[in-house]
Amino acid sequence: MRLLILLVFGLALTARAAVSLPVIFKDHMVLQREKPVPVWGWADADREVNVKFAGQAKTTKADKDGKWKVTLDPLKASHDPQNLVISGHKNTVVVKGVLVGEVWLCSGQSNMAMTVKGVKDAEKEMAAANFPLIRMFFVQSFTATAPQEQCKGVWQTCSPQTIANFSAAAYFFGRNLHQTLKVPVGLINSSVGGTAIEAWTSMEVMQKQPGLQPMLEQWRQGVALFEQPETLAKNAATKKQWQDAVKAAQAAQQPTPPQPAYVGRDPLSANRPANLFNGKIAPLVPFAIRGAIWYQGESNAGNGPLYATQLPLMIRDWRTRWGDEFPFAWVQLPNFLKREPEPGAASTWARLREAQSKSLAVPNTGMTVNLDIGEAGNIHPLNKQEIGRRLALWARAKVYGEKIAWSGPLYQSHAIKGNQVVIQFQHAEGLKTVDGGASVKGFVIADEAKKWQAAEARIEGGQVIVSHPAIQAPLAVRYAWANNPEVNLVNGAGLPAGPFRTDDWPMDNASMPLKAGAE
Repeated sequence: MRLLILLVFGLALTARAAVSLPVIFKDHMVLQREKPVPVWGWADADREVNVKFAGQAKTTKADKDGKWKVTLDPLKASHDPQNLVISGHKNTVVVKGVLVGEVWLCSGQSNMAMTVKGVKDAEKEMAAANFPLIRMFFVQSFTATAPQEQCKGVWQTCSPQTIANFSAAAYFFGRNLHQTLKVPVGLINSSVGGTAIEAWTSMEVMQKQPGLQPMLEQWRQGVALFEQPETLAKNAATKKQWQDAVKAAQAAQQPTPPQPAYVGRDPLSANRPANLFNGKIAPLVPFAIRGAIWYQGESNAGNGPLYATQLPLMIRDWRTRWGDEFPFAWVQLPNFLKREPEPGAASTWARLREAQSKSLAVPNTGMTVNLDIGEAGNIHPLNKQEIGRRLALWARAKVYGEKIAWSGPLYQSHAIKGNQVVIQFQHAEGLKTVDGGASVKGFVIADEAKKWQAAEARIEGGQVIVSHPAIQAPLAVRYAWANNPEVNLVNGAGLPAGPFRTDDWPMDNASMPLKAGAE
């Protein structure tokens, strides 16, 4: 027995001594061009590690904890696969088929996670997906209660055989960049359906935000309740009853019963603050990327005003971790749910969109407007091709310097002139209605009574003039202020105008929140 223990102990030491890498450094990966490229991993303490790639050779030593890192000098784009070779005193790791190009982190909830096989024209898209220079890394690991150094995942080469399970929004974004820039594109897909932004942000930064303390305290209390012995026993019994009911339903060929509600809050929940940051973002740091795209917000629509703090906080948090003020863009929530009969009514999705618009105050960020491609009855709109294209327009214009239109009209300022309100926009070149009509839809107007009226609106000299015959002293205007607004204002590039309001009046934000599990 003693000999067996010594043998196992010796094997463990040998395994620990071997030089190793994070999982993201795997065959068929893409490294970021024209930026310093960190390469890191583990080995025996104080042992030398050598890294070779594209004619560069770097040497370092593992520290006392067995961690090491080198930084490759900026690389030129390369279409030809190369090997990344890392050698230690006991072994050599060879990462094969490495390309150099543009790498983007793609994150969010289910609309980022939604795969190509689920979009419109899926069969056609999959058949045409022969792009061997596009690679996607899917972060397969899940939640963690502390930041992790390692994740699970694999790089895949884009082909008709592999594309089905690629993130659709990420793929269409990356395809557009690849076809335009003519370089390899690497897409890191770290997304989970039905998750809130607080799960993707580190606990360290959230604990410093006073406005987030009530939410964090609710989770602390919920987790404490969940972990009590009597609660664990009760939840286990509830789960067992549900599992038995599922088996019975399957045997009787009946619908699966819904999952029950459990007492307290599961500490491993995908919505617990920081859990997804810990498990699916922290292990990626500091892998060199060009920037990030983000499609999320549905799960936070019940508290749009708080999101105006949370999104900038998460962006700054990620940039600090990477030590890089990289470009960051997001998808503004598209139209969804049935059309409201009352103009200017309280709207959870309008308030979330407002928070997304306000977050453009963070430098080096962008946003796409998508009020024309959502679906009233589908929280997962099928037109991910246009989502990806609009994100790519932003990147091509703001990151890569292409002289193209990349945003729809965004509110800039307004002036009250008599009984009219004159609205000025950014990105308003070629301002028009998409249907060619003289009337601009989607505006409401109010006076001191604060009763919103559907407004008359027309385009005049690159501006929009808003009025109502019964309102002689207007105070405020709103545009597209609804979950699913009827709108038709676009610029010459056909990109839709963003929603806005000129008032700061208090409002009820309880209009049609998402139900739990809506995603």
